[in-house]
Amino acid sequence: MFVPMQEFLISYTNGIKNEVAFVFDIDGVLLRGKKAIPSAKPALELLNTNKIPYILLTNGGGVSEKSRVEFISKELNIPISPSQIVQSHTPMKALAQNNLYNRVMVVGGPEDKARYVALEYGFKEVITPGDIIRQQPSISPHHRYTKEQIENFTKPDIDLTKPIEAVLIFNDPRDAGTDVQIVCDILNSVEGLIGTKRPFDDGKDRQKPSIPIIFSNNDFVWANDYPLPRFGQGAFRITVEALYSEMNQLKHNEKLESTIMGKPFKIQYDFAHSVLINWRNKLIANDVNDANDLTLPNLNETPTNSPFKKIYMVGDNPASDIQGANQNGWESILLRTGVFKDDDWNHIVARPTAGVFDNVYDSVKEILLKNGYN
Repeated sequence: MFVPMQEFLISYTNGIKNEVAFVFDIDGVLLRGKKAIPSAKPALELLNTNKIPYILLTNGGGVSEKSRVEFISKELNIPISPSQIVQSHTPMKALAQNNLYNRVMVVGGPEDKARYVALEYGFKEVITPGDIIRQQPSISPHHRYTKEQIENFTKPDIDLTKPIEAVLIFNDPRDAGTDVQIVCDILNSVEGLIGTKRPFDDGKDRQKPSIPIIFSNNDFVWANDYPLPRFGQGAFRITVEALYSEMNQLKHNEKLESTIMGKPFKIQYDFAHSVLINWRNKLIANDVNDANDLTLPNLNETPTNSPFKKIYMVGDNPASDIQGANQNGWESILLRTGVFKDDDWNHIVARPTAGVFDNVYDSVKEILLKNGYN
């Protein structure tokens, strides 16, 4: 029977322990595609029984944190709060709240859900490639938008005469051909104005795009219910960089200037560490009323008040989960339920400090035993 979050918090906060904490990837660890991995529920139940704080840290996104945890909670039959998740684009909320950019183009995710996530974060104006297609379909003559998608998920009244201030890649593109065309157009525009092209011989550094582009993660591949890993946002970044380099005739040692968030980068791990501390504090205070509010840490700020002796990152991707944990002082656990396969061992970019396990329950159980828990 599913336990509501409020009832769960009241029982959970009696006797919380602070020595260790866990951070879980989602795809390939707790879920495979949209299906729960059977070992996920007992693993999280074991942590709840032992009063050990945990959060989810994923390079996925495209929907709101609340929507994502509602789906995960339902699939796993475990109560999870929006305050327990950091998606790849969650730190971008700080960009909006600090008023760094007001009018942005958001790329990726299902339908136009990313638009509403960005608006919820506080960006003043948010457009999508679909909005541009609706007014100027010839910008991508082979686009894959259906009539129904144009009608239901794009805006008819977007002012295309106003410049875009930044391109935010929230999630994997759903029409990659269209997205790469429009993104490259804007990066080579006159200060973000759609339908323009900046002078090629203006004497400026060609590595710097007309407006900033921020990728929310760099995963080259990810695991779903198909037996082989699928291309992710990192593959889209490579495509954009290659085309941008060709368009601007960059030298071999030059490339597009961009910002990349997500695992394995320090900005994401520091942010997640702060969220984990905040969640622990909520549990101790039995802060039920605010359990659905994500306390926003500052970007590029390393926590100095951590109560945890060890933080265990549980993931399936050596290039994001494991490498990021190792580089940021966390312990790392690698699972066989996602991207990683045993045949990859001699070629992976980072090896786990706490072992390789068949599934998430086995890993949690062994780590708790090693740390003196029953």
